[in-house]
Amino acid sequence: MAERVFDLVIIGSGAGNTIPDERFDDRTIAIVDKGQFNGAFGGTCLNVGCIPTKMFVYPADVADEARDGGAVGVDAEITGTRWADIRDRVFGRIDRYAAGGLRYREDKCPNITVFQQEAWFLPASGDGLHRLELADGTVVTGRDVVISAGSRPAIPPTFTADGAAPFHTNDTIMRLEALPGRVIVVGGGYIAAEFAHVFAGLGAEVTVVARGERLLRAQDQTIAEVFTAQVAEKWDVRLSTVVTATRTTGDGVEVDLSDGSTVSGDVLLVATGRIPNGDTLALSAIGIELDGAGRVPVDEHQRTPVRGVWALGDVSTRFPLRHVANHEARVVAENLLSGWDTPAATSDHRFVPGAVFSRPQVASVGLTEAEARSRGIDVAVAEQRYADIAYGWAMADAEGVCKLIADRSTGLLVGAHIVGHQASALIQSAITAMSFSIPAQEFARGQYWIHPALPELVENALLGLSKDT
Repeated sequence: MAERVFDLVIIGSGAGNTIPDERFDDRTIAIVDKGQFNGAFGGTCLNVGCIPTKMFVYPADVADEARDGGAVGVDAEITGTRWADIRDRVFGRIDRYAAGGLRYREDKCPNITVFQQEAWFLPASGDGLHRLELADGTVVTGRDVVISAGSRPAIPPTFTADGAAPFHTNDTIMRLEALPGRVIVVGGGYIAAEFAHVFAGLGAEVTVVARGERLLRAQDQTIAEVFTAQVAEKWDVRLSTVVTATRTTGDGVEVDLSDGSTVSGDVLLVATGRIPNGDTLALSAIGIELDGAGRVPVDEHQRTPVRGVWALGDVSTRFPLRHVANHEARVVAENLLSGWDTPAATSDHRFVPGAVFSRPQVASVGLTEAEARSRGIDVAVAEQRYADIAYGWAMADAEGVCKLIADRSTGLLVGAHIVGHQASALIQSAITAMSFSIPAQEFARGQYWIHPALPELVENALLGLSKDT
């Protein structure tokens, strides 16, 4: 077997690809990445995740808002949506960007070699080096290895059983040739919620099948209940239900459900979560055992239990979000430069925000009310409805809400949750208050809040908390 020796080996071309900058110009680096389902370079977020999905979400937002214009006196009709144009706009940019990222590494970075292949660890040899075998038999060796291998869709056995109907995941659904008339979405989390909105907004009939009693059940209960109630007015939502069988029919697919009913559709999307890719790397060969959730174990400096092996992103974190992976990549980069025994940077996962780009949007940071109470925190809770602020009147929003949770003894926020228009942007002020330990009353009173603008939603919720802390 041919052996190639490098100072640093990075597995994955997503967030891990952000590590090599000019500070690493004196190190030889291998980037090993098998690519996405279509071989694309650049990781999940760029190719099949965060970015292309939001480029589909926005046209769905535009269409959906136009349909709802009657509430504010605007009668609009959507005469059609151009799926092919939307798709080609998205991937005309995404595919070009991904290809450009690969060309940059291959043509402009003389110290970096890209291997577009699968890889797995070989048994440790005791010399302090780590060896990976590639699919073509090449052995890539490095003193430091960064595992940034991401995750993949989790597929329940029902969908792979003999005779089961073909299905899509987020990897493939965005490449459809035409907008389907009927879409069945299986799953109740953020991926399901976003794609259900995309297809419904663009004109398809959508059925969502979820095993939980509400959608987005990882969110605060108040927020999940508001979201579920709103989308149930637009989608056919089947809760507390699982798929028992699928099959192909003459005009699409049929799905049998645990309540005895059957749903028909043109396309089936399985959005039932994701699995870290650590199990594909033969990590036990070097003494790393995955945790109970299938993640690569790391400490606060992103070090695994094996010297010289680091991990970041979906393969190791409890927060499989690109902004978390970017943060962890910066930590790994600093610590690669400072050395294994003298790490210069520490990951901070205290206040990790997340958002669901459906309609309505959902955003959150910190603890839910139930989590805070389960930890024994003496909580103060305030809820502010969009309907009770001036811009909410303008929007005729009677359903959106901001919920803040604080520790009564300190006045500090421990959780913030929003469901409604632009929740993903509005949550940022709460993230700031939590990250810099600013008490709710001080944060509310210590700055101007533009009137009449949506941020008054958060201001008024803070003022409501201040009365109770």
